[in-house]
Amino acid sequence: MVEMHLIYRRIKKYILLFLLVCALGWGFTTYQQVFAGLALGALCGLFNFWNLIRKMESFGRKVEKGQKVRSLGTLIRFASAVLGVALALTYPQYISVGGTIIGLMIPYVLLLVDRIVFHLKNQ
Repeated sequence: MVEMHLIYRRIKKYILLFLLVCALGWGFTTYQQVFAGLALGALCGLFNFWNLIRKMESFGRKVEKGQKVRSLGTLIRFASAVLGVALALTYPQYISVGGTIIGLMIPYVLLLVDRIVFHLKNQ
């Protein structure tokens, strides 16, 4: 469980750096909609990742105690993604739908890259 928190902290740092890049891109380029969509998607993706870590901890505790486990919160993560895309669809003049969808996947892509780097370093 401690390793999950370390991974989460590392991914959170990468996401915050990515959000800084999005803010700079939004402020200094003509692609404000795309950068706003990427930022919104990355924030929703970070929330989903945090929620997954929290539910996995709860899952582990319940399994150790022998209690019944209901779910890992898939519905909440799905609703968060739908909310982000709904915001992008509601305000298409400000937020790109495609950027939001791509942004939702950024935490998971960063997690994949982080794990690949980790395994390459430890071989």
